[in-house]
Amino acid sequence: MERTPVRQALTDLAAGSEITVGGWVRTVRTSKGGFSFITLNDGSCLASLQIVADEKLPNYGSQIVSLTAGASLLVRGKLVESPAKGQRVELHATEVAVLGAADAASYPIQPKHHTYEFLRTVAHLRARTNTFGAVARLRSALSGAIHEFFQSRGFLYIHTPIITASDCEGAGQLFRVTSLDAANPPRTPDGRVDFDQDFFARTTYLTVSGQLEAETYACALGKVYTFGPTFRAENSNTPRHLAEFWMVEPEMAFCDLDGDAALAEEFLKHLVTIALTRCRQELEFFNEQVEDSVIAALEGVAGGQFARITYTEAVQRLEKSGRHWTFPIPWGADIQTEHERYLTEELFGRPVILTDYPASIKPFYMRLNDDGRTAAAMDVLVPRIGEIIGGSQREERLEVLAERMTSAGMKLDDYRWYLDLRRYGTVPHAGFGLGLERMLQFVTGLANIRDVIPYPRTPRSAEF
Repeated sequence: MERTPVRQALTDLAAGSEITVGGWVRTVRTSKGGFSFITLNDGSCLASLQIVADEKLPNYGSQIVSLTAGASLLVRGKLVESPAKGQRVELHATEVAVLGAADAASYPIQPKHHTYEFLRTVAHLRARTNTFGAVARLRSALSGAIHEFFQSRGFLYIHTPIITASDCEGAGQLFRVTSLDAANPPRTPDGRVDFDQDFFARTTYLTVSGQLEAETYACALGKVYTFGPTFRAENSNTPRHLAEFWMVEPEMAFCDLDGDAALAEEFLKHLVTIALTRCRQELEFFNEQVEDSVIAALEGVAGGQFARITYTEAVQRLEKSGRHWTFPIPWGADIQTEHERYLTEELFGRPVILTDYPASIKPFYMRLNDDGRTAAAMDVLVPRIGEIIGGSQREERLEVLAERMTSAGMKLDDYRWYLDLRRYGTVPHAGFGLGLERMLQFVTGLANIRDVIPYPRTPRSAEF
């Protein structure tokens, strides 16, 4: 079955071309003159193709006049110049095959406005709307751009484990993986669950990050990246948090914090440029329908230099701003979204790379600076979203790393493989992480992170 995408029919093919298209009905309008006008969308682009079907078709009276939104069609016909405004061509049908009908009374995606909240309840069908079709195309384009960026710069793509015994962030927000009988698990003599009898003979979890494993490959192969799902059992029911999300994490040997920040800026500009050039129609839709600053913000990222400021300098600027902050910001406190937005949108008017955070609020693996108070960490902040990339130079000194892990209450023996990188040929190395969903929020202007992933996983919600 050779099928022409609607995108190609609308933009590339000349009137007179005979083609076959397939898709799903958005609307149907039947005139008294024996014609039906069907808008057909196949997901290849934002626009739909108008199909003109007349009563000469053998199934006109039996099927076509009773078509409803959601029905699937395979249509053969000839492209002709359209007399209507807003479309170059329309398809005059010579054959309309109804592949699947849709019950008008129960089909939830009707040609009217639906709230995002409602569409989350029908996530298996919401990709048929303009908004979520556009999100899916942007998500695909950015995923390809991620690989394009790193592959063109000599990075090796590696696959880090989904099941792990390590807590990279040290925050304990982990989903446990077990094959034990939850109703009647084996017990030790003192009554605790006996994980020695579990599948892996130890406690295991879904990964919160592939960083630690990626470091092992960077310290053998130079430059690597991983891109896959990560999981956080953080009970945060907010528009910014998901329990399952996708993250890209590069790691580079022989790299310091400055090199890490430079790559992060280059990477973010690459993704934004790809969105602007390859998904312009989708961005114009989001700019018109969702957030009217989307395109301007993206163009600002693509065309300008990022500001750089240390955490200490940022705190001083925030204290001198004269603002009443919901979250006070004494030195040592974490930067909140309201502070990030002030820095990017008002103080600098552009993305900001914030460096050298207090070591006490950063994970064990971030390199301790010579002052003993701060870590060689950096966050990339963008307008409207705040933090979009987080990274650091990794601690390459065995003694310092071991001391930080011990202070954090971690068992060194559980991480002896990670410490081996510092025992055998240690080198300065650095990396960062970018959450794809946070990036898509920035690109689309959508306020809720649940709307930029096909099936959001949040507290008390794991449907579909």
